[in-house]
Amino acid sequence: MAIEGPLRELGIHDVFQLLDLSRKTGRLRVTSALRDNEGTVQFRAGRVVAATIRSNPHPIGQILLQAGKITEAELEQARAIQQQPGESRRLTDILVGTGALTQREIERQMRRQIEAVVFELMSWQEGFFSFVEGEVDESAADGSTALSAESLLMEAARRIDEWTRIAQLVPDLSVTPALAEIDGDHAPMLDLRPNEWEVLSAIDGHTDLRSIAVVVGVSDFDVARIVYGLVSTGIVVLRSSPRWSNGSSPRDDALILLSDARQALNEGRSRDALTAAERALAVAPDLADGHVIAAHALDALERFNEAEEHLRRVSELRSDTGGPFMTLASRAVRRGHLTRAIEYWERAIRAAPNSSDATRAREALDHATRLHALVEVGSDG
Repeated sequence: MAIEGPLRELGIHDVFQLLDLSRKTGRLRVTSALRDNEGTVQFRAGRVVAATIRSNPHPIGQILLQAGKITEAELEQARAIQQQPGESRRLTDILVGTGALTQREIERQMRRQIEAVVFELMSWQEGFFSFVEGEVDESAADGSTALSAESLLMEAARRIDEWTRIAQLVPDLSVTPALAEIDGDHAPMLDLRPNEWEVLSAIDGHTDLRSIAVVVGVSDFDVARIVYGLVSTGIVVLRSSPRWSNGSSPRDDALILLSDARQALNEGRSRDALTAAERALAVAPDLADGHVIAAHALDALERFNEAEEHLRRVSELRSDTGGPFMTLASRAVRRGHLTRAIEYWERAIRAAPNSSDATRAREALDHATRLHALVEVGSDG
């Protein structure tokens, strides 16, 4: 059984509850075009046994190294053993075998790895999810580290409460942190953990929090929490990102929906694309890209008249480009309306006479004129 849809219709928390209650086994994929990111969570009988995310893959060896549980030499030794002919053990099993750390510590760190990915995904408000039933990847999943979806949801709820407190100083991840001007005579004493120093060293006054999280390799939640502490102590100040205003405006929501629509269209999910595009246009009817995506989705669904109406709206919003007129002309030709196609080609030339669209329109008009002449000759005979 496949379950899929936009996160705006069924939130990730609800998806986890559904898979937990139905004791599903399989792979959940969550994608976000806005973040250019995707994550995968593997379930076995409703319990989470593995999780990865593209922006921060959380390799267990690196996690153990950063946490100070193993040394660089111990990690390299384990990797060398893993490369030996006939060696099939996982890196964690080798580390336990060499005495670098205990099985209990391995399990604790692997749970932290799963939690970091899951909590990151649970913060996403937009995007798409898709769950496909089937056996999990045994090389990535470990039954001893399986986590109940219920416990993850409870911890996520606690984090949401903490997000509310953090948001008082850090409204969202689009803000850009910068180092505050410090009075040399009253400079604060810094007592930071290694991951806090990493975040602080990545603050340059130009990079927003979401990008810092990717560079440093921490979750959105962790980077927001660290920066909250740095702002509270006066070490860092926040600037609004030029891309977004403080808080989410209706147009921001429309752009997120448009991102969802574009991704759905690229993945061949025409109905989802149309739904998201129509919701974006309901908020911001002047979004030309929304009309373009809606038109393509309607065309795929063979609702041609509605598609043409959206493209006409695009031509009104983008009077300086011939692209929409070329699309309208192609549709007219496919439906046998040559006279209407000629009208659209002429409008494409007038809209952008020096563009490649105008060149193609002139060629099409030339062919249409020859075809018309042939038809006239045939009728005279």
